Amino acid sequence: MKHADERTAIEAAMRAAFPQADERVARFYAMQEYHLGWRDEDLQPASFDPGKLLRPRLCLLSCRVVGGDPRDALPLAAAIQLLHDFSLIHDDIQDQSDTRRGRPTVWKLWGLAQGINTGDGMFTIAHLALHRLSLTGVPPATVLDVLRRFDETILTICEGQFLDLSYEGNLQIDESAYLAMIERKTAALIAASAELGALVGGADEETIQALFDFGRALGMAFQIEDDVLGIWGDPAVTGKPFAADLHRRKLSLPVIHALTTSPDRAFLKSLYAQAALDNDSVRQVLAILDAAGSRVYAETTAAAYHGEAFAALDRVQGDATALEELRAIATSLLGRRA
Repeated sequence: MKHADERTAIEAAMRAAFPQADERVARFYAMQEYHLGWRDEDLQPASFDPGKLLRPRLCLLSCRVVGGDPRDALPLAAAIQLLHDFSLIHDDIQDQSDTRRGRPTVWKLWGLAQGINTGDGMFTIAHLALHRLSLTGVPPATVLDVLRRFDETILTICEGQFLDLSYEGNLQIDESAYLAMIERKTAALIAASAELGALVGGADEETIQALFDFGRALGMAFQIEDDVLGIWGDPAVTGKPFAADLHRRKLSLPVIHALTTSPDRAFLKSLYAQAALDNDSVRQVLAILDAAGSRVYAETTAAAYHGEAFAALDRVQGDATALEELRAIATSLLGRRA
């Protein structure tokens, strides 16, 4: 399946999970479709960039690599993307983020209450998508196993979000605590994408575990790369303000590294203890991070996780072309600019 065809097939499977809406509640579903890029701010049909679709693509490739038909896994791929987007809708509320992918967030347009309800709706539609696996001929026992692991993943993601919210303003958080958080919040779903795709493809447990390990390591690297972009990313490429994570006083890996290693960590703590960081304060934080080598440290850590991902993939025996595509995805995420 070519990349463009793959994206089209994933979107079609996502759309198939949506019910036929009564006119009274059509706006409820239209708000979800707005977040997915299918509608504009007036809720008219549109087509905006849906993002990388990394997770559903990993799912389909993992199914293919173990000898399965990726078309059978399309309902799972749709469920994974819908689950990811549900988490983003709620993340935007919890982070008070005004924009997502260059557009106003759902809660910003329609309020907190409708934002929460919109996310809840998408959470449910993700499950409805998953149940459509039975229509592709996936054995009932496998569907139940996928559903159990899917729900366990959701709970893990919620644990990660709990930790992330708990860490806000706590300048004592160390690297191990941070890694435990991102393993749950970010890496868990990427790991599950590869794991569950292999499960639907009929893989043995050893291969499923190897692909889970691949996804987990890739997810860790992905988040740490995001940490670097959140501070040093080019706004013209990322679509976010320069040093956005510093303005938000986010405790990302580069900041945690400087807080524990920099001779200026006391000053850094005093800056991060402010209610808000103005441009001058952000420049001072950047200077401390640069002097501490925190960007290089984060990039080196991300590269190490990439190495783990490739090592896990080396344990997988399967379709050579699909394996190369998985390696290509992993390679493209190393040192990415957006």
